[in-house]
Amino acid sequence: MYILAWICGLGLLTFVFGDLLDRQENPNREPESVRIENQTEVRLKQNRAGHYVTAGTINGVPVEFMIDTGATDVAIPAHLQERLGLIPTGSVLAQTANGVVRVARTELNSVSIGDITVHNVRANLNPGMNGEQILLGMSVLKQLEFTQRGEWLILRTL
Repeated sequence: MYILAWICGLGLLTFVFGDLLDRQENPNREPESVRIENQTEVRLKQNRAGHYVTAGTINGVPVEFMIDTGATDVAIPAHLQERLGLIPTGSVLAQTANGVVRVARTELNSVSIGDITVHNVRANLNPGMNGEQILLGMSVLKQLEFTQRGEWLILRTL
């Protein structure tokens, strides 16, 4: 009986602390939108590593983004192509943080964070990227106004 109680206690602690760690990695799991005059605004809080990570969608499919102002386009791990229903339209060489890599070009019908949605976005499918996180680059950000204030990144429609 004591062993079962210890196992249940350890399982509960794992669940609680696992959720806490997930929130520290992505404090913007449910980004809230605010309507100010004719603009929609989303505020993203920095995670403990100093990055802006948020939940969003690509073509209506839930994904996790990391904001990357140094990325020209949206960079998607190639293994997510099928899940996101993406069709490659050619390939190019791209300069990445890990060197030069051949990526497949694609176009996203829509990218959303909270109530902000942009359409017809250039993206690439990168076979060198692992994991599930997608880099949200300037092909989206140039369609928005963005400002950093302290630990917050404010995205606003134009």
